[in-house]
Amino acid sequence: TWTSSSNRSREDSWLKSLFVRKVDPRKDAHSNLLAKKETSNLYKLQFKRCCQRFTKINTTLVLWWGLGTRGMASRTKLEFLEFRKARSDMLLSRKNQLLLEFSFWNEPVPRSGPNIYELRSYQLRPGTMIEWGNYWARAIRFRQDGNEAVGGFFSQIGQLYMVHHLWAYRDLQTREDIRNAAWHKHGWEELVYYTVPLIQEMESRIMIPLKTSPLQ
Repeated sequence: TWTSSSNRSREDSWLKSLFVRKVDPRKDAHSNLLAKKETSNLYKLQFKRCCQRFTKINTTLVLWWGLGTRGMASRTKLEFLEFRKARSDMLLSRKNQLLLEFSFWNEPVPRSGPNIYELRSYQLRPGTMIEWGNYWARAIRFRQDGNEAVGGFFSQIGQLYMVHHLWAYRDLQTREDIRNAAWHKHGWEELVYYTVPLIQEMESRIMIPLKTSPLQ
């Protein structure tokens, strides 16, 4: 009886080893491991769906960076309050995300134009942010030749496990040429192969900067 019970226990343990994934203990949150330490910049990404003159509907994305206490006083100014009231008449929906910047990405800096911008957004599977960061810390070097990498961010508040990569291109043809060239670089296809299973959903947006944007 004891022998049979012991054998069954070993069989159960062996079967569990096939299906139960071992978890490596981590000493810190992924936000501390992946974000830049020398800066405390917090980024805010706003998705706004607006109706202009109650006829034309468009979507506007606004990326604020260097957030802190600066600018908070302006919220009490009369002009700002009037602006918010006028904006609310046109606003159909709005979604905010607070983001941190990946340590291995370029920091967004003003650019002269004309450029178009692509925001590629990835909803990752929960628990895979560290893996994503490790792979993209190597992958980003394949996408630096044309200075197209603007910034890479991951969410802290709002929809979690969201990653946003922002790219700049002269035009759509340049975008296609640069993306195709990456596939001819040894190692790129391997990194894509390992990062795709980490993604639940992904979306690409092509954006044209406003005249007031520092990114032209």
